[in-house]
Amino acid sequence: MPRTLDQKLAILSDAARYDASCASSGTTRRDSRSGGLGSTTGSGICHAYAPDGRCISLLKILMTNFCIYDCAYCVNRVSSNTPRARFTPEEVVHLTIEFYRRNYIEGLFLSSGIIHSPDKTMEDMVRIARLLREREGFRGYIHLKTIPDAAPELIQQAGLFADRLSVNIELPTVRALEAYAPEKDAGTINAAMSEVKAKRAESKDRSHTGKRPPRFAPAGQSTQMIVGADESTDRTILGQSTRLYGDHKLKRVYYSAFSPIPESSAKLPLIKPPLLREHRLYQADWLLRFYGFDVNEITGARPDGNLDLEVDPKLAWALAHRDRFPVQVQTAERELLLRVPGFGTKTVKRVLATRRHRTLRYEDLQRMGANLKHARPFIVLRDWRPGALTDSADLRARFAPPPEQLSLF
Repeated sequence: MPRTLDQKLAILSDAARYDASCASSGTTRRDSRSGGLGSTTGSGICHAYAPDGRCISLLKILMTNFCIYDCAYCVNRVSSNTPRARFTPEEVVHLTIEFYRRNYIEGLFLSSGIIHSPDKTMEDMVRIARLLREREGFRGYIHLKTIPDAAPELIQQAGLFADRLSVNIELPTVRALEAYAPEKDAGTINAAMSEVKAKRAESKDRSHTGKRPPRFAPAGQSTQMIVGADESTDRTILGQSTRLYGDHKLKRVYYSAFSPIPESSAKLPLIKPPLLREHRLYQADWLLRFYGFDVNEITGARPDGNLDLEVDPKLAWALAHRDRFPVQVQTAERELLLRVPGFGTKTVKRVLATRRHRTLRYEDLQRMGANLKHARPFIVLRDWRPGALTDSADLRARFAPPPEQLSLF
């Protein structure tokens, strides 16, 4: 019996939860004052709420969860016993417009399993974006997950209609990809990313007449990496992310914690706890991009190359390098202030601006938004000194969560 639209939506919105690249920030500003439907802002906006209370702005669905590939870590692989559904392009367009008119969403995040062939799948996704833009006048945010094996001209068309494109790197290493997704090729994936990077660069160059080419994925490109499906260490994962940021000018690497499904292949070595590990990787990624840390510093606190799950990466580094502390907040350089636990980039900016005019006090840092619970042992101010706290034997225990008694039943 054919599935209804509501049934398809239930299946394909649930299947899309495994796609993590759904941020709507960083695109160009557009609105519907001059005609059309929807809007988006450069910083991204969220108006709808998921059932679990998360604030979201996108209709996040798969076009289909049918797939011709058999990736061991994927719930939608061809050998998986999961309910299947498929939207037509017209159905996706209809849902997007109707959800927008009800003020549920501000945009669309569209991914898909591979059906028939990569080119056929990509053609349908491009058609959806084109219909939304050209026929419906939709001005909201569109993020397309592109198919690496699709023809370059299809990816080029996708970038003309979408705000952001993403190409999944899938797993941290070529060896892992060969073992768990042998039908996918690391070279093809990297080539697709390079193509998007090149098209974005071309779209910013003016012609000799001063005319700018059509915009191409103005919000950039991102990728998603499955973590925990293979035995890669956090050092390996973050090293791969650093390479991707440098080689392809990515806006973001998204980490997706692998959790096995009932019929998952027994050879997949789950590293627990997956969600906490994913959270630590995001924190470490932030330190790499905005705080001046390198991979070896962040993963150096443990001999196995993995992040400390009990405390955040910056705090773990500070605890392992107590000889660098306490820091004189009034005189320390920006690079050192950024390494103080509890100090974010905004706090450091405020510290640098304020101390030009007067001497900083403890209460000043409170007003600036510093997390002083973390910062206290590592800073010196006119009215605050940590004394022996910085080198105290139980300092780590002050931050690490208390041991938890597990149930025996």
